[in-house]
Amino acid sequence: MWKKIVLSVLLVCSLVVGFLAAKAQVTIEGRLNHINRDLDTNLSSVDLSNIHVESDDKIVNILLLGDDYRTYDGSTSPGLNDVIMIGTMDKKHNALKLTTIMRDTLVDVAGQDKKMKINASGKKEFGGLKNLYKTIAQNFNIKVDGYAEVGFDGFVDAVDAVGGVEVELSESEVKYLNSTNYIRNKKYRTVKVGKQTLNGAQALGFCRIRKGGVRTVTGLTDDYGRTWRQRTVLSSIFDKMKSQPISKWLEVADKVLANVKTDLDNETILQYLKDAALMGTTDIDQLQIPVNGYYWEDRNGVFPYAQGWSLVPSDGTSQTHDPSCNSEAMRQFIFKYDGKGDFEYKPGKSSGSSTN
Repeated sequence: MWKKIVLSVLLVCSLVVGFLAAKAQVTIEGRLNHINRDLDTNLSSVDLSNIHVESDDKIVNILLLGDDYRTYDGSTSPGLNDVIMIGTMDKKHNALKLTTIMRDTLVDVAGQDKKMKINASGKKEFGGLKNLYKTIAQNFNIKVDGYAEVGFDGFVDAVDAVGGVEVELSESEVKYLNSTNYIRNKKYRTVKVGKQTLNGAQALGFCRIRKGGVRTVTGLTDDYGRTWRQRTVLSSIFDKMKSQPISKWLEVADKVLANVKTDLDNETILQYLKDAALMGTTDIDQLQIPVNGYYWEDRNGVFPYAQGWSLVPSDGTSQTHDPSCNSEAMRQFIFKYDGKGDFEYKPGKSSGSSTN
């Protein structure tokens, strides 16, 4: 059975509609109608009154999710949200930011008296996407302005629509991809060592790898390697789209938007994306949670509900579960970091933004 992991291509969607919104609003408004909207998962209805969260009128945070929608006995069922990111449009510092929360991060699940991996907090029996959001707010003290979710098909279509993405593969990645079902279609199990252009099916397989013995070209394994691959492919798509003509943006929009689900209406999306286009920046600053030095690996089942290996946020000095430093790091990155130079977490520095 497929491990439920998919690279979120929602920033690509944002690029597409943002560019077009600034150039041709009537044209893109019709395309936005193809987006799926689920009023039952409107995040603005989530009660955060008892949770300390931070926000800023000049900073827009969108929860970006990847889901494996698979068909069982003729019906489509969602999987776990194994790609969990927060896309930030920082109008205060004129910066675009992307925070990745690793799926194996241990959290206190909202409404449950147990600690589990964050991707399990969105299970249907716990309250689904709304509970995932509440769990993020509870553990990291961040308020978001909406969400966007995409599945396998949206990712494959987007990569193929832009003509593939260039990445560099290690010898162990090539061996793994050409000998397993991570690339579902056997005829595409032809990747090679080094830089090359991957099609959608190949890129999806590349992004799904999390086996411990398979290393990236930078030496990363496990979920560290997988999230690195996801960010690498996302950046490759982003860079490729920047040089494309309007006709290509329209083509990608037609391929991708039907695979997106969101709680944002057309008017809100257009305003956000006009703002992003007017910022005039195409650089994306990135942060991974948990941050280096402030987590430990539970490989011995200390927390039984985590069901195996998990990443435990800590204060950096002891093997306890303490998300406060990672919460502070995320808030510093989102609200204070100006996008200049490398981001460095500084313990004890408040974000300075408004609170709820």
